[in-house]
Amino acid sequence: MTITLVSENFELSVDPRFGGSVDAASWKGQAILDRRTGGSVLEMACFPLVPFSNRIAGSSFRFDGREVALSPNHPADPSCPVLHGFGWLSPWEVIDKSEHTLELWLDCNSADWPWQFASNLAYAASPDGFSAKLGITNLSEDEMPVGLGFHPYFARNEHTLFRAQHTGEWQTDEKCIPTHLDQRSQAIDWWSGHPVATRKVDTVYTGREGAMVVQWPDRGIGVRMSPSGDLTFTTVYVPERENYFCVEPVSHMTDAFNREREDSGMRVLGPGESWKVSMRIEAFDL
Repeated sequence: MTITLVSENFELSVDPRFGGSVDAASWKGQAILDRRTGGSVLEMACFPLVPFSNRIAGSSFRFDGREVALSPNHPADPSCPVLHGFGWLSPWEVIDKSEHTLELWLDCNSADWPWQFASNLAYAASPDGFSAKLGITNLSEDEMPVGLGFHPYFARNEHTLFRAQHTGEWQTDEKCIPTHLDQRSQAIDWWSGHPVATRKVDTVYTGREGAMVVQWPDRGIGVRMSPSGDLTFTTVYVPERENYFCVEPVSHMTDAFNREREDSGMRVLGPGESWKVSMRIEAFDL
């Protein structure tokens, strides 16, 4: 069942059944996230990424002397390596709600994942946007590798702009696994002010500085996305022949669990340890 939060001109609809995902978000009657048809997690407007984001090469990794093999989990593409964790494919429990806020809970004890964890997800609507807070607690007796993030979809056409500052762009292979980093001495706008559709990418950017902005000049509105400090990586997906794109603030690079810990963004939680990240999306007139 979809739950709608309302605050003056802003409405946020969340469906706990499908990954605790945002089903729709609108401001002054205009959609600020890509409105999907609903009915499955692949049609949601934004879902949580827990306990990792994006792909793990070969659906496997080694951690603390243990070989971890995961099952591919993409609902529509069995050839895709495991991606985005388990939260987006799980129903979440509603633990509290009000006119403006919603709190969800997930206990995860997957046969695939060697560690047990709990996750909490809180949404809050305000007159010009919403915030999302995502937390995780390691309930196992061993250290656990983790990553967190959010996966919003935005509508796009030939006019849509994406403005953000990052220091690096990972080049990828045919399976979208990073191969080498194009690193700059200072953060730049990788689109150089041109419409987002001019660069068809599916990769991760490093060293984010400041907020990120999406603008629809033809609609006269834009949104500002402000992730918390731990979400310094950004996955951007601009597919061919589609009318949407994704800007995903995340805590680690793609395939981080198979990389050196120092620069991948991978985090390790000890037994009983918790961690939380957040983002805020606010709309404005152009």
